[in-house]
Amino acid sequence: ASASILLVNPKRAASYTDSSDDETSPRDKQQKNSKGNGDFCIKNIKQADFGRREIEIAEQEMPALMALRKRAQGEKPLAGAKVVGCTHITAQTAVLMETLSALGAQCRWAACNIYSTQNEVAAALAEGGFSVFAWKGESEDDFWWCIDRCVNVEGWQPNMILDDGGDLTHWIYKKYPNMFKKIKGIVEESVTGVHRLYQLSKAGKLCVPAMNVNDSVTKQKFDNLYCCRESILDGLKRTTDVMFGGKQVVVCGYGEVGKGCCAALKAMGSIVYVTEIDPICALQACMDGFRLVKLNEVIRQVDIVITCTGNKNVVVREYLDRMKNGCIVCNMGHSNTEIDVASLRTPELTWERVRSQVDHVIWPDGKRIVLLAEGRLLNLSCSTVPTFVLSITATTQALALIELYNAPEGRYKQDVYLLPKKMDEYVASLHLPTFDAHLTELTDEQAKYLGLNKNGPFKPNYYRYGNILFLAVHMVCVRRELMSLM
Repeated sequence: ASASILLVNPKRAASYTDSSDDETSPRDKQQKNSKGNGDFCIKNIKQADFGRREIEIAEQEMPALMALRKRAQGEKPLAGAKVVGCTHITAQTAVLMETLSALGAQCRWAACNIYSTQNEVAAALAEGGFSVFAWKGESEDDFWWCIDRCVNVEGWQPNMILDDGGDLTHWIYKKYPNMFKKIKGIVEESVTGVHRLYQLSKAGKLCVPAMNVNDSVTKQKFDNLYCCRESILDGLKRTTDVMFGGKQVVVCGYGEVGKGCCAALKAMGSIVYVTEIDPICALQACMDGFRLVKLNEVIRQVDIVITCTGNKNVVVREYLDRMKNGCIVCNMGHSNTEIDVASLRTPELTWERVRSQVDHVIWPDGKRIVLLAEGRLLNLSCSTVPTFVLSITATTQALALIELYNAPEGRYKQDVYLLPKKMDEYVASLHLPTFDAHLTELTDEQAKYLGLNKNGPFKPNYYRYGNILFLAVHMVCVRRELMSLM
């Protein structure tokens, strides 16, 4: 990035591009791939070769999707599917999109985050014939324009939605509600998007079946926990070069994302505080050795504030005003609603751009905070995330699409569903060969004793891996079942 510090108009959203980049908006360019196709809008089609190499690297760490491709050489479970997607456009997403294509689907895609798109990957997808509308550093207007270009196209009607955050689903409901007559289902992978779907369902406005991928075990316990455990440190290091040892950090929220962030920071020697509204998650934080506090109790002393709640207005202007000089503020939730960044865009505060996606916000007395990615998702905006973990999530998304697309009429009603436990186990099993791991098989006698099918599912739907409360409930139920057999 440019080494110069730029003063930024606080009323205008910063555009994070290198000074050496072509500043012409992609919307003003006429680009075509090598086959003459121009049904895309990206930063620079000339970066396609670079993006292709990144995709090839990602393929090596996404064994389950590659296995799905091999198994689909004969059958095409998504033949006839027209998938419109709105997710982070990264090398890992590219592997998913090309897998869906190999399974028979047609795809049109936009980005769910204005900073997370890898321009070279978008170029490689466009060169490969995919209709992609995304670039890093979109404005809010660009963001919705790209979504509209995916959906509103003559002669092409989507019949499946793959969403991350609910913005695509929201846009279709708002602008093109008649499209839902031909849409078979929605697959949603974020807390924010799932919350929106449940709201629609409760109001009786959900007119197609939806699959809640976020709460599937393979998403919650791997992407949310292990991915964030590794990527939180990466994102903070790349943007601020901060040393974690001895730093006082407050993590808002102790769900799976918060658990991952806390574990990583604790391991690096940070003093970690946790805020939480849920008494169960709060008790887990205490048992894991973290001090449970209210944000206003520690806001003056902490060095780093990280939000992981999926809520809105967690860090409001009052807290921002009280932070110490140099405090780093960032968000690990999907949406940019957790930190009240809008309250900082006022004339009395000065914004200095330090480097790409790093801003100093300076108060009249000279105090400054370091705001990362303007309060948007830190890891995918400012760094990369572990490909192998994303393989698990992407495989879950692919199977959810296959399940909804091929389900006989009547199996799924106009409601929100969890991925069947059997599919969760199948996703996990596809990733075990990477570790040269060998599953133990139940004998007939053992399977009968436990009341299980030898091939699974091995846990009831209410079982939540690693959650002490649900484990206790499970053991009580098993004990009752065994006593009834005696």
